[in-house]
Amino acid sequence: MSTRTVPHHLMLIGGEPVDSHRRMHLFDPGDERLIATVAQGDASHVDTAVATAKAAFECGTWSRATTQHRAAVMRRIATAAHHASDDLIELEMACNGATIRLATGLHIGYALSHFNYFADLAETYAWQRPAQVQTFPVLSQSVVHREPIGVVGAITPWNFPLLLTIWKIGPALAAGNCVVVKPDEHTPLSILEFARIAERNGLPPGVLNVVPGDGPEVGARLASHPDVDKIAFTGSTAVGREIMRLASGTVKQVTLELGGKGPSIVLDDADLELAVDGVLYGCFAYSGQICESGTRALVPATMHDEFVERLVARAATIVVGPTRDWETDLGPVIDATQHARILSYIDGARAAGAAVAHGGHAITGGDFDKGFWLAPTILTGVANDMTIAREEVFGPVLVVIPYDGDEQAIAIANDSDYGLAASIWTSDNARGLAMAERIQAGSVWINDAHQINCRAPFGGYKRSGIGRELGPDALDAYTEVKTIHLDLSGGRAAKPYDVLLGNADNGDTSNDFGHAG
Repeated sequence: MSTRTVPHHLMLIGGEPVDSHRRMHLFDPGDERLIATVAQGDASHVDTAVATAKAAFECGTWSRATTQHRAAVMRRIATAAHHASDDLIELEMACNGATIRLATGLHIGYALSHFNYFADLAETYAWQRPAQVQTFPVLSQSVVHREPIGVVGAITPWNFPLLLTIWKIGPALAAGNCVVVKPDEHTPLSILEFARIAERNGLPPGVLNVVPGDGPEVGARLASHPDVDKIAFTGSTAVGREIMRLASGTVKQVTLELGGKGPSIVLDDADLELAVDGVLYGCFAYSGQICESGTRALVPATMHDEFVERLVARAATIVVGPTRDWETDLGPVIDATQHARILSYIDGARAAGAAVAHGGHAITGGDFDKGFWLAPTILTGVANDMTIAREEVFGPVLVVIPYDGDEQAIAIANDSDYGLAASIWTSDNARGLAMAERIQAGSVWINDAHQINCRAPFGGYKRSGIGRELGPDALDAYTEVKTIHLDLSGGRAAKPYDVLLGNADNGDTSNDFGHAG
């Protein structure tokens, strides 16, 4: 009888693998099998990583390199990572239950293309721009410079481990910063491998460091560390508040991408076949474990019964199964805690008067004897003031809410603490565009869902976060702004110094700029 050994992964600090006496154990959420152990960092490892990153920044090998050099290295890293994409896909799937279709196209495919986008942005970004020439009080010219901030701390989630880490390290590296990453405890493997690939392909040691560990120790130390100049975080709103509080002690810059409770607004002129598939895709993709999922379907009261009937019939065709099977549509949810949490939300909705139109239960037995499996769930009889319509469930649960008229649809959509994303389903583009203007969300998709475009900014209103990621201005959040002023007046006589000092010769203050005009 043989004992299966599992791989052990080390931290990466200053280009060196670092072990720890503590271990994190990683499990496949599909079958609860132990897949790997990882060195578990603590506050001392964060201190070492930050000191290493600060030294790497100050030495200037990366921070003062030309933008063309940084872009070239980043493209080389992306190419090497593309060649290793099968390994990266497996590392993501093993930890977080993504299906092979999703992991290939979104988790890794998007991640590498977005990293290339940030490489391109390094060369096209406006690193400096002249301000308008000033003639009062003296002739002068100012130039606005963008410079790297210094050490960036990235705290990243488990649902898209590499992609959402790249949304942070991509612009940070393009701008010349050095980075310390604290990946989620469930999913550190893909970013550890990506960091090793980066260093093998030209990224100087210490520029990218990865310290796995838990949030209350490693995440908290990173967020509060006095030598960390910026924190970028994706995760729950509750944790985002704590990150913000910890960062405030040193007044460091913060970007937060937090929760959502997205509305999918079906208008009375929508193509129902398209809208049904789109609403289901918008909610159930990756078992609802996407922050910008459309988990509230707003449907005209006159169409409610027909639309629900169509939703249920189509949802019945969704295949829940093994993540490595190309025929599988949905895999498991991340762990036992989340599994129980989602079921408790469904039970609470039932108790509040909602009805289960489809699903509403765990999947067990046979191939589902182990793991954290849930049936895609559709709830009706839901009012927007119910807990199930207000709080982020982060699971495959869609609530259907009827409305009367466009004004009420807009009011219900906006009646939320969140404002990350929304979708509108209509056959009238002008009507959809007009409604989109009134929706309080950072992204509004018309006749589509989950359309994350790296060339457009992404982020939320209200409690969905602070700041934006992606887009042509993505480097703004990873740079400091410096204004350099050049006097062109040509000497002492033209200066307004007399307003304070007087005229050294005769006390004449006729040139005092306070008397001008």
